[in-house]
Amino acid sequence: MKAKRAHTTTGPRAQTRERLRRLNVVTMAVVTLSAGTLVVAVDARTWPQALVLSAGAIAAFVASVRWTAVGIPRVVLPCLIVTAAVWIVGALVLDAHAAFFGISVVGSLYAPKVPRHRVVAAVGLVTFVALVGAAKLLIAPDDVTDVLPLYVLLPAGVTVVMAGSMFAGQVFYDLVEELEDARERESELAVVQERMRFASDLHDIQGHTLHVVKLKITLAERLLGTDVRRAGEELREVRALVGDTITQTKELAYAQRRLNLSAELENAKNLFEAAGIHVRVEREAEVDERANELLGQVLRETTTNILRHAQATYVRITLSEAGIAVLNDGAGTTPLSGLSGLSTLKERIADNGGELTVEKRDGRFLTRAQFPFRRSER
Repeated sequence: MKAKRAHTTTGPRAQTRERLRRLNVVTMAVVTLSAGTLVVAVDARTWPQALVLSAGAIAAFVASVRWTAVGIPRVVLPCLIVTAAVWIVGALVLDAHAAFFGISVVGSLYAPKVPRHRVVAAVGLVTFVALVGAAKLLIAPDDVTDVLPLYVLLPAGVTVVMAGSMFAGQVFYDLVEELEDARERESELAVVQERMRFASDLHDIQGHTLHVVKLKITLAERLLGTDVRRAGEELREVRALVGDTITQTKELAYAQRRLNLSAELENAKNLFEAAGIHVRVEREAEVDERANELLGQVLRETTTNILRHAQATYVRITLSEAGIAVLNDGAGTTPLSGLSGLSTLKERIADNGGELTVEKRDGRFLTRAQFPFRRSER
């Protein structure tokens, strides 16, 4: 939680919020100062009126300068009290109908920021302004035609407009916050996806290699008593395989690793033959380069699954322009849901517009991957 708070304090969201706050504060301060000066200059006919109206204008200016995108500063409550008193004294004592200016500004600025019941706060603000103006009728009951428009309708109407504009501004800030939240979630999701991709690739490299190493070492142990030369060859292949895995791991760490379908096909044939499995390769067409790497991943993962989970005696690999199908017998008892590598690969292929399907029936296992690529699209 502390890390999250530190991020929002110093991160891009805080910078965006601060830029918007500065722009808003400058705009509001200029407008408030100009309007307040105009109110004092136009409506103040005596020194008491000038002093009272100036107090309301200054309080409105202070509240606008202290405006923040989040929260309500402590200075707001004193400003509200001052501007409310200015409106009461101005309307009921000094006959200054523009004295509502301060309370309209301060109340409109901060009603949208009330933690709860914001609409109630805005309605209460407008009601207060209208009731104070209407109280003027108690003092001058014969001046209804002057009091009603100048002390009730105009102040209440201006307050409604100002509060409405500030509510719209708050909605804008809320949308900015939601966009920033969405951007942060997308960034976090991208990091998680990249970690999953890295983990999947690392599993492909090292899981495949470790299983093959185990197979070859077992074979070398069997050959030690009958064919030492062949056992030595197997061990040299293990060393070369481990060295190649180290290289691939380094390439993965530096985002340089790319699988090659032809190399994976040759590797799969050698592995199957070393395990005593008959392998047959059928080429219906040359593989599109756009599908080469992903099909290589499919073949590598399928080869690992066959060696690890099946008791296969034959494997048939069929290559098409933008697809691969691997069929083997001796399907083991491992449920499809247990083949997590294929599940991860299925998502990756789907992200690239392709489709991976697996099927187990009558002791045979079929893995098929297909992309919608056609050479005519190039």
